[in-house]
Amino acid sequence: MSNQIVGNESNKENAPENEEKKIPIFSIEILKIIKEAQQQHGLRHNDYQRYRGYCTRRIRRLRKVMHLQQGDRRHFRKKNVTETNLTDERAVYIPLMLAERAWSYAMQLRVEANTEPRKKFHLVSRLRKAASYAIQLQKLCESEKFDARTQLETQAYVAWCEGMLQFELQEWKPAIENLKKAQMIYEKLASALNEEDAILYRNRYEELEPSLRFCAYNIGNETDVNQLLHLRNQAQGDLLVTLDTLMAQTRDSLSEVTWRNRTVPVKNSRVRTFLLANRDFNSLLDKCTTLAEKSDSLEQHLMDCKDAMLAIRDDIKTEQKMDGSSTSSASSLQYLHTYLSFIRLERSIQRNLLLIESALENDGKQRNNRE
Repeated sequence: MSNQIVGNESNKENAPENEEKKIPIFSIEILKIIKEAQQQHGLRHNDYQRYRGYCTRRIRRLRKVMHLQQGDRRHFRKKNVTETNLTDERAVYIPLMLAERAWSYAMQLRVEANTEPRKKFHLVSRLRKAASYAIQLQKLCESEKFDARTQLETQAYVAWCEGMLQFELQEWKPAIENLKKAQMIYEKLASALNEEDAILYRNRYEELEPSLRFCAYNIGNETDVNQLLHLRNQAQGDLLVTLDTLMAQTRDSLSEVTWRNRTVPVKNSRVRTFLLANRDFNSLLDKCTTLAEKSDSLEQHLMDCKDAMLAIRDDIKTEQKMDGSSTSSASSLQYLHTYLSFIRLERSIQRNLLLIESALENDGKQRNNRE
């Protein structure tokens, strides 16, 4: 009898240890989850509205599975994910998808804000909401139920969300601190993982580099904008739109252009940005060390010129549709389109000469190898 009592007491003493051992250790690859979702649901084609709809549907499904519905059709009862709900790792997907939904809505508004400036305020509001949901995600993942990798990824995600918000608000110093923190974490994760898994984190590291360089440019108050123009040639997607807007603010505004003794106004922001880039493009081209780099820069510049010409054509069509539109305005747009065509032909000749020079150089190398 005494042996049974001793045995029961020893089992009770060991019970907490067994319970601690039974605590599940969840591991969530946050960056991989969001990148796969973005590529499969619209962001491959920059369709932010489609991705936002996917996030909404997934949140609804997750709440139904986790029994966290927020009321019924008549009543709303807010139910946040708390540590007591962390019986399943899918619970943390809810704040993650909420943050992604707010971010995708902000990116959608950024495109619409080009024609409707008032949406800029709503954009900032959505980025604030995304940052708040990211912080909620981080607090949940600070639990002992999650491994160190998950906690690091949530820290990087929060730093990125806050950095994007501060970047939009043009708060350059805190933005560069948060983006640098996110970049540092992704670099550490890439070095700790195998080669196959590390590619995703290295790509994320490189994605943050243009934003960091742009923040550093604004903090430094440099007068030379060649570095900014070079950064713009490397940027893609949403960052390119932001850089075009901010570059127009940091530089002197080009309100008119003179060509063949005639001065015409430049109202379109895309055309204004291209003409500013074209003005200093030769000095930027001189900094390229190889013929291949010069050729790539010219190709990108020609693509920008094509986009500017398309923007002018749209403006011409708009002027023609408007009742009572002045012929002088349409004439100025036609003249500006002709000027852009001249620039395109000039840059095309410059690119073709580089291609000829590159071909002659390669032919000379082949002859030397044969000899």
